Amino acid sequence: MLPEAKRVLITGGGSGIGRALAVEAARRGMEVAVCGRRRAALEDTAAALSASAHPLVIEADITSPADRARLVARLTEAWGALDVLVNNAGTVKGGPLRGADDAALEETFQTNVLAPMALTRELAPLLMRARPSRVVNVGSVFGDIAYPGFAAYSASKFALRGFSCALRREWKPLGIGVTYAAPRATRTDAAAAFNALIATTGMRLDAPEKVAARIWQAAEAGRDAAYPAGPERLFVLIQRLAPKLIDRALARAASQAS
Repeated sequence: MLPEAKRVLITGGGSGIGRALAVEAARRGMEVAVCGRRRAALEDTAAALSASAHPLVIEADITSPADRARLVARLTEAWGALDVLVNNAGTVKGGPLRGADDAALEETFQTNVLAPMALTRELAPLLMRARPSRVVNVGSVFGDIAYPGFAAYSASKFALRGFSCALRREWKPLGIGVTYAAPRATRTDAAAAFNALIATTGMRLDAPEKVAARIWQAAEAGRDAAYPAGPERLFVLIQRLAPKLIDRALARAASQAS
């Protein structure tokens, strides 16, 4: 469960799910800090929040150690403790693996895995001061069902899910919970990476506001995970129990991705 005083940091807060998470957090009475690389986008998010959210806007690239140190210093000065860290910042790159160069692979893992891990580590003292506190890692259904044409992205979200599970077990005795959220494709700018897949499969896209509400419901209830309702939840179960069935179902997509 979340504490009464809810000071939350949302990475990637300038657009998409991050902005929706900030708006929903403010609606639920939380104090909100948003960080990201684009100052103007962050300011737009802050303008969408109520004044009672006391929004903090922190321009920072979480893949940069110097920017992370500045972010931690700003939160320490402003709040002195942190109730909820939402690791939402991420990047989506689609296409066959053989077309991905080293820079693309490194960017995917730096943004989606290594930076959230490092930021969580560096914010541990502030999370400790606010106990009971919580880390929310925003992954993807592709972190359970590895999709052809998204090998690097799926691998990064598998890694984030593994990190979330291990950290939940490691930090439970400390009074810090961990929620792993796995939305399906969401109607954001990043969804452009899924355009070909949407066209061939008729994939449904969720509204960011719907995703944000589901994530906050799970976090406030102290749940370990948040998955979308609908067929994806069944597919995740089948993936874990009978992965060959998923292999056959995705055979057509695999041929198109190659």
